[in-house]
Amino acid sequence: MNQQEGRSAGRWFFSVLEPLVFYLILIILCFTFLLRTTVVVGASMEPTLHDGDVLVISRVGYQPDYGDMVVITKPNYYDEVLLKRIIAKGGDTIDIQPETGQVLLNGYALFEPYVLEPTYLVDDVTFPVTVPEGMLFVMGDNRNRSSDSRSTKVGMIEEEYVLGRVILRLLPLGDMSWFLGDNY
Repeated sequence: MNQQEGRSAGRWFFSVLEPLVFYLILIILCFTFLLRTTVVVGASMEPTLHDGDVLVISRVGYQPDYGDMVVITKPNYYDEVLLKRIIAKGGDTIDIQPETGQVLLNGYALFEPYVLEPTYLVDDVTFPVTVPEGMLFVMGDNRNRSSDSRSTKVGMIEEEYVLGRVILRLLPLGDMSWFLGDNY
């Protein structure tokens, strides 16, 4: 290889490497400041999410909303990050009817097609309960196998402890799905 060919190969290498480095830096910045990933641990969000699913969470400008699946970083009895669904916000009243399995929000039965089975487990919180301002009442989709706001071990969640909302199931690839708007 002569000197001219060596320079051409070097230029080609850097012309390929430069955009790759740029995109790598962009991806790192995106996942540092805008998005996060997490892995589902346990069965509390079945049938929507399963143990081992890899999720993408949106963090930027997030405002908690009803039905959102969120990652919670509040220290708790279990000493772990939680993944739950927002059922009620500050000022709302929640009541659970274990006899019928219904969850009532401000006196109206919730339509919850995502739950595995009716809500028969109440735990140690006395219902009805009103959610204080700035707090959230969260529950898992697998209501009878979920530790959530129905238990004083988890309790209601201060909004500041919500890391973000689940927007995408990334893995397994065969189950990749978006969780935007009302599609979950």
